[in-house]
Amino acid sequence: MPSPAILHDEYALRGRIDESAPVTSTSSVLIDAPAARVWDVLADLRGWETWAPGFRLRALEAVEPGREFRWAQNGTPLRSRFAVVDPGRELSWTGAFLALYRAVDRMTLAPQEGRTRVTLQESLDGPLVRILFGERQLRAAHQIRLAALKSHIETR
Repeated sequence: MPSPAILHDEYALRGRIDESAPVTSTSSVLIDAPAARVWDVLADLRGWETWAPGFRLRALEAVEPGREFRWAQNGTPLRSRFAVVDPGRELSWTGAFLALYRAVDRMTLAPQEGRTRVTLQESLDGPLVRILFGERQLRAAHQIRLAALKSHIETR
């Protein structure tokens, strides 16, 4: 399992997840809004609590590369560090929980005829991770988050 520094520097900063991790997922959704509008929602982590199920922000100074933030997903405390913050294009970070599990999360935006395709990718590694939180669960969680993002943006 790569160290947090390797995951951050060699994966997230280079626009990729760890494809060799035991659990990976990629999901996408097409949102009827321009990329700038989608970006405004994604880059506002404080606002995620209004639309992202189970998301609770615990500490955030700034959404900038290298900055750390703490959050919880469905009660699980997470500590993350932004890797790529490219307005209108990509928001990615690396994270860890329980000092045993490590993840790379990437959200990319691609304009598509006035709409925006948001793709969410994640790699997850750690002891027994396939048993505790497998690909099916990760994909389902991503699809719920993407559906909530789409609904939030399209109904505003």
